[in-house]
Amino acid sequence: MTHHEVAILRIGHRPERDQRVTTHVGLTARALGAKGMYLASADKGVVESIADVVERWGGEFFCTDNVKWRSCIRDWKAQGGVVVHLTMYGLNLPDVISEIRPHNKILVIVGAEKVPGDIYGLSDYNVAVTGQPHSEISSLALFLDNLFLGKEFACEFPGAQISIIPSRMGKQTVER
Repeated sequence: MTHHEVAILRIGHRPERDQRVTTHVGLTARALGAKGMYLASADKGVVESIADVVERWGGEFFCTDNVKWRSCIRDWKAQGGVVVHLTMYGLNLPDVISEIRPHNKILVIVGAEKVPGDIYGLSDYNVAVTGQPHSEISSLALFLDNLFLGKEFACEFPGAQISIIPSRMGKQTVER
């Protein structure tokens, strides 16, 4: 689809509270063209849920938990990548996306409630998807759609056991 290598770094995940939202962050990332997700918490449940979707629905998407977020950011930058932090306090997405798009290697930080203040300084871009409270899932979806200019709708997911046949009415799937 694109020449971009995009991964998500999910921080502030609380296993007892955020499992569903973090799983949806990963599923959204996968469906919209990212290559994987680093989870700065230990949560095998999230890792297994995402692995199960990848196995059934195809494609390649990694989910690694128990990641040290500072090291993840440092390593990403050492490999020539840029870091984008999605926050309502950043610069508005339409004002910075054309500056971000030329980068081939992008780590997108998606936080839960409490984001360490250091993240703002360690990020190359602090980006707001509107300056209003909403969801990290919707922020990520809109960011990826703007980054990929809608090309994510043509994503291929090789090795799928299940695929959907687009249909005006009803549900049509093919199982392999």
